[in-house]
Amino acid sequence: MSTPFAKLYASLLRVLPIPVRLREWWNRQAPHRQDRYAMLAPLVAVLFFFTAIVVAVGYLRVEEMEREQEALRRDVEYAQQRLRLRLLERQEDLTRLAQQISNQELSTTQFRHRAEVILHLYPEIQGLSWVTPVSGPTRSPANAQAGERFRLRASQGYSPAAQALINYPSASASASLPGSLDAFAQARELHQPAYARPWLMSADGPSWLNLFLPLQIQGRFGGVLLAEYSIDALYDYSISADVSARYATSLRSGSGQVLAGSRVPRPKAAAGSNGLTAWLGWAGQAEQQVLVSPAGTGLVLHAQAYRASQGLIGSSLFWLVTMLSVMTAWMLIANWRHTRRRVQAQRALLLETSFRRAMENSMPTGMRALDPQGRITYVNAAFCAMTGWSEQELVGAMPPFPFWPEDSHELLAARLEDELQGRITSSGLQVRIQRKDGSLFDARIHVSPLIDANGQQTGWMTSMTDITEPNRVREQLYASYERFTTVLEALDASVSVAPLGGGELLFANKMYRQWFGDQNLGHVQLSSQAGHGGMDTPAGAAARDRDNQDAVDDLAGLPASSLLDAADDPVEAENAEIHVETLDKWLEVRTRYLTWVDGRLAQMVIATDITPRRRAEEQAAAQAERAQTANRLITMGEMASSIAHELNQPLAAITNYCNGMISRIQARQITEEDLLGALDKTSRQAQRAGQIIQRIRAFVKRSEPKRVAFEASVLVDEAIELADIELRRNNVRLTRQIADGLPRLMVDPILIEQVLINLLKNAAEAIVQARRPLPQRRIDLQIQAAEVDGRPVVEFIVTDRGHGIAPEMMGHLYEAFHTTKAGGMGIGLSLCRSIVESHQGRMRAENLYNGPGAGTETPEVVGCRFSFWLPLEPEPARETTTRGDKPPSPSTQEDDRIRT
Repeated sequence: MSTPFAKLYASLLRVLPIPVRLREWWNRQAPHRQDRYAMLAPLVAVLFFFTAIVVAVGYLRVEEMEREQEALRRDVEYAQQRLRLRLLERQEDLTRLAQQISNQELSTTQFRHRAEVILHLYPEIQGLSWVTPVSGPTRSPANAQAGERFRLRASQGYSPAAQALINYPSASASASLPGSLDAFAQARELHQPAYARPWLMSADGPSWLNLFLPLQIQGRFGGVLLAEYSIDALYDYSISADVSARYATSLRSGSGQVLAGSRVPRPKAAAGSNGLTAWLGWAGQAEQQVLVSPAGTGLVLHAQAYRASQGLIGSSLFWLVTMLSVMTAWMLIANWRHTRRRVQAQRALLLETSFRRAMENSMPTGMRALDPQGRITYVNAAFCAMTGWSEQELVGAMPPFPFWPEDSHELLAARLEDELQGRITSSGLQVRIQRKDGSLFDARIHVSPLIDANGQQTGWMTSMTDITEPNRVREQLYASYERFTTVLEALDASVSVAPLGGGELLFANKMYRQWFGDQNLGHVQLSSQAGHGGMDTPAGAAARDRDNQDAVDDLAGLPASSLLDAADDPVEAENAEIHVETLDKWLEVRTRYLTWVDGRLAQMVIATDITPRRRAEEQAAAQAERAQTANRLITMGEMASSIAHELNQPLAAITNYCNGMISRIQARQITEEDLLGALDKTSRQAQRAGQIIQRIRAFVKRSEPKRVAFEASVLVDEAIELADIELRRNNVRLTRQIADGLPRLMVDPILIEQVLINLLKNAAEAIVQARRPLPQRRIDLQIQAAEVDGRPVVEFIVTDRGHGIAPEMMGHLYEAFHTTKAGGMGIGLSLCRSIVESHQGRMRAENLYNGPGAGTETPEVVGCRFSFWLPLEPEPARETTTRGDKPPSPSTQEDDRIRT
């Protein structure tokens, strides 16, 4: 049914020249929608009118504020230029006076006369002082405030800052001292005029600005010329009267403290003002501030416009329009709400009825109402579905009820009496219920009183829940717990669980109790010694008592979700191998974080005895180290003849030099200069022989494995230094090519040198066995950066010109004690591959072919290529690098020397 407003709008649509489509759209709307649109149209019109008035007044207000702000900016910049020009002019006059003092053209008496003239001409300068530091040890600017003393050579006028400097540090501290000491140090360091921070003698006292001009006497710092400005006088003589009349101008410090001038008090509402409240008149006056140079950031010129207008809030037109608009909108909204409230009340009644009926039918919990005599007055659909009895069969029934088992009537009657007397606990009561078909199920009932509108109890409401399935699950969980506990007790590993930061042990299996007992000290010891965190030290755990509930563990503040996610990821699981002194065992400790049954974050520690495996690994490592040492000794033994030949040359030269010197000395035919030259040559030959022996000793010396950051080029140089002896003996030429910019490798240099020497020595022997002509007796050594499986590596490649490797030998190449040499032991390549793989690298070998041979269709083997690569490590700090600070080798360096 349409309201009067809807009828009025319909008549207007028929009378006014409204478009046909709009009239048709209105007729298609439902009556309730027509009522809504009819009520909204006047409200929208009022809102549009009010918005137009506010926007128009606001636009005018914004233009007015922009004009005021622009005028304020121009006037402030003009005043700032006048103030800056005045300071610069005074600084130039004072600079000339300081220059005369530096040139020693003025005595103290002449200085006072000149200062008196300046003070008379420039009233803003209150005092001039000639200050020099007391002679003593030279201090750096950073120590200028640490007890330095000053002497006043001459002074004119009122100089409080100079007096504070003279009395420093014996006298009490003055407000000017911090800024004066900083400015004095700055002037001495930079040899430029420096302004100190403005300061006040007291809260209501005058303000001061100090200028320090350095004095350079005979090229050395000889003190400063201290000029003390009165900021009040500087303000009076620099700010024009018309600017002061239009604005509240002031000179302020960098922190906003007023030093001179005046200001208009800021309204309280301005502290939270924004752009909207500014043009509404709530933001106070327009403001502008600029820094005053050359005084730096310590002096600011601030100006604030006097407020002439009252703003938008003070306008009577604004208030009138606002009041009328609000009243109209309120009346329209009140009428609209009253109409809607009547319709909503009818809808709410229908919704409530439907809601309660749907709630009763959807609940899985059975509901039953009893009167004070125990008669059933109400049951819902869920109760009927649980018991199998219909609502008509149950309502009005008296005890014993049809859903009671026959053998439990007395027990259930007693419990019904407790229910009617209100003696049921809040946790409910578990009973057995019989369905109509005779089957039984477990149920839990909860009871609450029924209260009518007068506050009187009219009966009891009972809720019943089927707990047959939860009981079955509980029994299965208990059986599963028993099986799980049996398995954990039979494990050979120790398993323990303890809360983070707690002193109790939540779980421990049989092995843990055998090793550590029933206390949590063993759990704490394993976790702490393994370095997994989350637990306190053993001493701290033993000292913690149960009363200290405020103890904070090491993981306090960390999100528990990240620890639990890491525990679910096997890659993130933490493990470590530790040695427990009390057990004399090596244990592999693994930790995981989990949520205990009570919701606490706990740590599980699993410790496995790995003592036999650890001892086997130690024996294998010792045997491998002995094999590596033996291999190096064997290599040196095979090269003994070459080394002896290499040492024979310097030793023979030393013998010849010594015999020659003895003969010439006995014949008195040698001068002192010739004798020194012969001795120098003898010394160089001895050093050459010593270097060869020292290099051999360093190679065969048995030492602990130690990985350091090492340059690849240095590794190659030191390996070639030993291998070159064998190469020259066999008339084999070595060509090496090292890429530029190779990163450092984290390796054991002795082991990698052993690999390179073995490969170079094998290559030379292969060339000798192949009986290659002299031009083809060459080995190529190449070191380059590469990438293997997405990992950056450094690759070492050794290429020879021998007969290659027989196909049947490829599968046994790295087997220990398998060799093709007549006097070989078969451990060289096996050790080389073990060394490379211990550095997380790989080694490979391949034959080189040169097309079909003469008269055959199979390719001819022209050499063999052995290569291995080592992965990169992050570049270590420079101070940890050993033997790796030599300059890199050139990118391509060929050694074409052929020694016989």
